[in-house]
Amino acid sequence: MRLIESDQFPFEFLSRLAERESWRKEIHRPIYHVHKWWAKRLGSVFRGILLGCTLGDDGDLATEFYRVQDINGRTVFDPFMGSGTTLGEAHKLGFTALGRDINPVAVEAVSTALGPLDRRAILAAFESLSAGVGERIRGLYRCDDSKGRPCDVLYHFWVMRIACPGCERPVDLFPSYVIAQNAYPDRKPDVQIVCPACGTIFLGRHGQTVASCPVCQNQFDPTRGRARGTKAACPNCPCEFTVLDAVGAAGTRPDFRHFAKLVLTGDGGKQYLPASPADQTAYERCAADLRCEVDSGRIRLPDLRLEHGYNTRQAMGYGFRSWRDFFLDRQLLALGWLRADILKLEDEAARKALLTLFSGVLEFNNLFASYKGEGTGAVRHMFSHHILKPERTPIEANVWGTPKSSGSFSSLFRGRLLRAIDYRHAPTELVGKSGPGRVCAAAFSGRLEPGWPANGRFASRGIYLSHGDSARTGLPDGSIDLIVTDPPFFDNVHYSELADFFFAWQQLVPTGRQAACGTTRSESEVQDSDPLRFARKLEGVFRECQRILNDDGLLVFTYHHSRDEGWQSLGEAVLGAGFVVVNSQPVKAEMSVATPKSQAKEPIQLDIILVCRKACTADLAAPPSVSQALDTARAKLRRLRQAGFALSRNDRKIVLFGQLLASLRSAAAMAEFAETVELELASVEPNDIALPRQPAQQVLFGDA
Repeated sequence: MRLIESDQFPFEFLSRLAERESWRKEIHRPIYHVHKWWAKRLGSVFRGILLGCTLGDDGDLATEFYRVQDINGRTVFDPFMGSGTTLGEAHKLGFTALGRDINPVAVEAVSTALGPLDRRAILAAFESLSAGVGERIRGLYRCDDSKGRPCDVLYHFWVMRIACPGCERPVDLFPSYVIAQNAYPDRKPDVQIVCPACGTIFLGRHGQTVASCPVCQNQFDPTRGRARGTKAACPNCPCEFTVLDAVGAAGTRPDFRHFAKLVLTGDGGKQYLPASPADQTAYERCAADLRCEVDSGRIRLPDLRLEHGYNTRQAMGYGFRSWRDFFLDRQLLALGWLRADILKLEDEAARKALLTLFSGVLEFNNLFASYKGEGTGAVRHMFSHHILKPERTPIEANVWGTPKSSGSFSSLFRGRLLRAIDYRHAPTELVGKSGPGRVCAAAFSGRLEPGWPANGRFASRGIYLSHGDSARTGLPDGSIDLIVTDPPFFDNVHYSELADFFFAWQQLVPTGRQAACGTTRSESEVQDSDPLRFARKLEGVFRECQRILNDDGLLVFTYHHSRDEGWQSLGEAVLGAGFVVVNSQPVKAEMSVATPKSQAKEPIQLDIILVCRKACTADLAAPPSVSQALDTARAKLRRLRQAGFALSRNDRKIVLFGQLLASLRSAAAMAEFAETVELELASVEPNDIALPRQPAQQVLFGDA
C-alpha cells in the first residue's frame, strides 16, 4: 500500500504548507503563473501527492518532502494539464512528466514556462524592446502635471456612457463618484472624488455622504452615482431606465468617456487630475495613428468575434461582439506596436517567452480591468470574477509601464518572467511560518522532448506536451505509472470561452497547436452544465487513463463540489471507466479570501484528494461499509480541527462525500449517499468540527 492510500497520510502537514502558499501563489510557485489560467492548484499539495504515491504506508512525508529526490524511470501523466502544476512538480522529483490539454492556450503557456528560458538572452531582448518600442509606448502616456511639468501617466480613468432613452443625452454610468481609496480605509480614510457637475477631482473622506465641490460648489452624495445595479437614472430628465435595454436599443458597444488620470510627477509623487482638452487631442491622435498602422499592415489586430456561451453572454449583452471591442484605441496601438516588435526578435526562445508575456499583459490592459486603489496592486485584472463582466469605470494602465506601474509589460516582465526563471534555477519549498524556502530539487532542465511518445519510449526526466482530447492520447497500453490531475467541474467556469480572449491574439501567428480558427472551444471539452453529459465526457478521459495506466498504477485527482450532482457525476465517471476509489484525503485548497470564495455563503476551502485503482486489480473483497466510511470521515474532520482549520458546512460535506466514495461499488448507491451526508451534517453541531477563527499563521505554524 502506498502512503496516499493509507489513513495515515499526513494531510495536515500539506494543508499547513498550502495555507501559506495560497496567500501568494505567484511568489512561492512563479513557474505556474507566467500566464493566466484558471483554477490553478497548489504546487506543495501536488508535490505531496506525488511523494505519497511513491512512499510506502510507513513513509515519512514531512522528511522526504524536503529531500532532493530522483524518482527516475517512472512516468506521470496529467490529462487536464492546465497551468502545468503536475508536470512541474513531477519534473522536480525526477519523474518523466507527460501533459495533455484540449485548450491550446494552456499548452502554449506551459511550453513557455517549462521550455528553454535563457535569462541573459531574454534580458537582452527586453532591453532592446525598451529602447525601441518601449520608448514609443511611453510617449503615448505622457502629459503635464498640475504645474505644467512633463510627467508620465500611470493610469487613465474612463466611464461607460449610454444615451438616455428619454432625452437621448449621454449618461455617465458612475456607480459612485469615489474614484480611488486605500485598500485599508480604516487606517487611511482619504478618498478621491470626482464632481459630476464640473469634473474636478478633490479629496474626501471614506464613508462621507455629502460632498461639496471646491470649484463649482455642487453638493452631492459621492457614494451614489447614476448607475445602481441594472438601472440608471438620467441627470437631465426624470427618466430611469434599464442599462441593458438602453444598450440593446443602441445596437453597439457603449462609448467611454475619459474623465481623470493619475500621473507620476517629476519628484516621484502621484497626483490625480481631471482629463484635459490636451488629453482628448492626444487620444484622437492615437486613434488616427491606429487606423494608419492597421491600413498599412504594420500591425495586426484580432478580428475574431465572440460566440454565445455562459461566460460570454454578459459581454455580448453589452454590445461587445469582437475581441477587439475589449480595448481602447490607444491600448490597441500600444499593444499592436509591442507585438510587432516582439515578432522581429531574432532569438526564437526569447521571442516565444516574450510573446507569452505579451499575452499575459492583455488581461490587465483592456476595458474590463478596473482600479483597486491605493495600498495594493492598482489594476484589478479582467478575470477577477471568473466571468467577462463589463466594467463601468475601467482603468487604462500605462502599457509599457513605469517603476510604479501595475499590470504593465515591464512590471510583469520583472514580476512574472524573471521570477519564474530564477525559481527554475533553484526551486524551493516553503518551510515554517515565514522566510525563504529551502532548495529541494535540481534545476529545471528547460528542455521539452520533441513529439509525443506514442511508441512508449520515454526520456529520463523528460517533459512531453500534447494538445488534444485526453480521451484519445495515443499512448500505449499500460505505459504510465501514475496519473495525477485536477479535472474541471461540470458547472464551473468554461475555460475555453475565457481563453478565447487570449487566443484571438495568439492565433494571429499560429503554431502547431494554434490552427487559424475562431475559438478554442471543443465539443470534447470536459465541462458541461448538464451533469449527465459531464459524467460521460469525464468517463471517456478516465477510461483512456485506465487503458494507459499499468496494473499497479494509481489515478489520483483533486476535486470538490458543493452540489450533490457534482459528486453523482464523479462517481459515475470513476466507476464507469473501470476504477474504484480506495481512499480520499482532505487538503487545504486555494486562498480563502479569493473573490469567488469570499462571495459564497458556505465557501469550500478544501480539496478532496481521491485515490483510485483499477477495479480489476483493487482488493474488492471487503470495501469499507458506509458506517466505516463515516467513521473515517469523522476522524479526518477531527484531525483538521486539531490542526486549527475552521471548516464551513460545505467543507464538512465534501469530506463526507469523498470518504463515502471509497465504499462505492455501484453508481446506483450514489443517490443514497446524498441523504446519508445530509443526515450526518444535521447530527453534528458545527462547533464540534470547526474551531473559532484564529490568526492562521499562529494556529497553522505553531509547531513548525
